[in-house]
Amino acid sequence: MDELKIDNYRTNKNFKIADYETFEDFGKSDKELKKELSKIRRDLGEFQDTIYAHGKYSILVCLQGMDTAGKDSLIREVFKDFNVSGVEVHSFKVPTELELSHNYLWRHYIVLPAKGKFGVFNRTHYENVLVTRVHPEYILNEHIPGIHTVDDIDQKFWDKRFEQINDFERHLAENGTLIFKFFLNLSKEEQRQRLLRRLALKEKHWKFSPGDLKERKLWDAYQHCYEEAISKTSHDHAPWFAIPADNKKATRVIVASILLESLKKYKDIKEPMLSEKIMANLDSYEEQLQTEK
Repeated sequence: MDELKIDNYRTNKNFKIADYETFEDFGKSDKELKKELSKIRRDLGEFQDTIYAHGKYSILVCLQGMDTAGKDSLIREVFKDFNVSGVEVHSFKVPTELELSHNYLWRHYIVLPAKGKFGVFNRTHYENVLVTRVHPEYILNEHIPGIHTVDDIDQKFWDKRFEQINDFERHLAENGTLIFKFFLNLSKEEQRQRLLRRLALKEKHWKFSPGDLKERKLWDAYQHCYEEAISKTSHDHAPWFAIPADNKKATRVIVASILLESLKKYKDIKEPMLSEKIMANLDSYEEQLQTEK
């Protein structure tokens, strides 16, 4: 496949979901897309080894999307060829009592990837301006000074939270974290079909929850919150990409391609050279090993 046009997926300050496609196949069959992904992820896996050896950058991959958007399977397929010690995946569910006793960014901060490693957030710190915005009553569990009822949570509150998230990501970027944020753009009809498959296939039953249907009724509210959150947090140092998610195989190819092509632009990422002293004695070291009994 020709080099992907990354800018086709990059969002801007006036992000509107309707401006971005939900389906893509590049005119290729599932088999061809699977083969394409295999090649890209192999290159990504090799590049991860270089990033680890270089040891100056960490990579944070953020995945957001409506229920059934394919986040879990994307992680499994895109990072399949990574050294398991080089990538860490964290899924953020309902905050625990411990997490609620800290500020809302704490649970995300403590699991950030170390230098030389990839970190993947399956749902992210953006849940704090998405789920909590659709359900503002959840904010009351955070015990924030001055917030006593839902009526205390106004637009100024959310604007401040966007500002805090921007500061958080700017701090990470300035200290060597390369940030990639992917919004998996799923159509409402495709979500309906995927929920029906969960009901039809016994092995998929465990994935279904009646709560999925309740959240589906709030589809428009979520779409609005995604648009505002992405519009207010899209920056060169922490870009958002809107990825068509109705065709999972193409979704994986796009995400993997964006990661690989973007990372290859960092020409300073390369394996460190051995010192002159070690280089000058390579023959001696080889001789010691060859003659060892």
